[in-house]
Amino acid sequence: MCTLLLGAVSSAMAVDAAMVRNDHGQLTVAPDSPLAARLSVTPVTLVSPSRTIPVPGEIRAEPSQSLSVMTPVAGAIVSLPVSAGDRVTRGQVLAELASGDMALATADAAKARAALDYARRALVRAQGVASAGGAATRDVESARNAWLQAQAEDDRATARLAALHAQPGEGGVIRLTAPIDGMVSAVNTGAGAFVTDPTAPLMTLTGTQQVWAVAAVPENLADAIHVGQRVDIAVPALPDRTAHGTIAAIEPVLRADTRTLQARVVLANDDGMLKPGMFATVTILTPQPPRIMVPQSALLMNNDAVTVFVEVAPHVYRRRAIEIIYDDGDLCGVISGLSAGDRVVTQGAVLLNDD
Repeated sequence: MCTLLLGAVSSAMAVDAAMVRNDHGQLTVAPDSPLAARLSVTPVTLVSPSRTIPVPGEIRAEPSQSLSVMTPVAGAIVSLPVSAGDRVTRGQVLAELASGDMALATADAAKARAALDYARRALVRAQGVASAGGAATRDVESARNAWLQAQAEDDRATARLAALHAQPGEGGVIRLTAPIDGMVSAVNTGAGAFVTDPTAPLMTLTGTQQVWAVAAVPENLADAIHVGQRVDIAVPALPDRTAHGTIAAIEPVLRADTRTLQARVVLANDDGMLKPGMFATVTILTPQPPRIMVPQSALLMNNDAVTVFVEVAPHVYRRRAIEIIYDDGDLCGVISGLSAGDRVVTQGAVLLNDD
């Protein structure tokens, strides 16, 4: 500050006195003087700064988009056309199994359809004969009952096939297909293996079109965050990329081991560059009450007080003491001494001298 003050005095002494007229601290600068050309005046305004809270985070797969692929029936794997790292689309065949259970379910469905068709034709014949007066009512009722039982059996067999969530093929082959677009993140079996445990995952699919950035917010900052708050996400592995989003959800319970609150941000990831497991820095933006901000280039020291030159009339300036809060980059918050709309010298103020 001493250096700045000495520079201001030296510069002011170098300015021709004829350029500035001092009337009891009110400085008038000749409009056509070189000094006037070196002064920049800017009106101050109310600004709503944001308090930034950087916290550690992690990119995670969305749980609804991370699925284990399992076979609904036991069988031998006859084809496994995908491997770990492959991208797949919804409906793409992931594996084919030869299964006796699938063959039985398919045969049951075929028999049920045939029995239903036969029962329907038998009912139509019985109704035709009855309308011609050649059959008893009980014959029609018997045919109707057989048709209803065949309908129920067909519904059961169809529901059984639907419960398998797979495409039946010839010879009892079951085709497992991808339920989502994504990437094969793990494969736990191979062609030729016999699967006996339907609960064992054959592979894992991870959808990457949307991911989560999960921020670990310390306990002492828990009251500073809320749903809808804007955040910036920086990933060290992608230094040239900053993602933006809003807090979608906040867990209601602190993690006992880390004493942190988990805040979740949903991010679009169409290019797949954000990988689950990546570390991230989540910067939470907390809006502050509006305050007057001035450029730090406008600040001068005068007898241990922070001052600025305010334009009180065209080319007329007066020094004014102000009280500042904190530095915020190139701007500085002002507590008192200025009002919105005041015109402050932001460049060349050190050239003015009211001593």
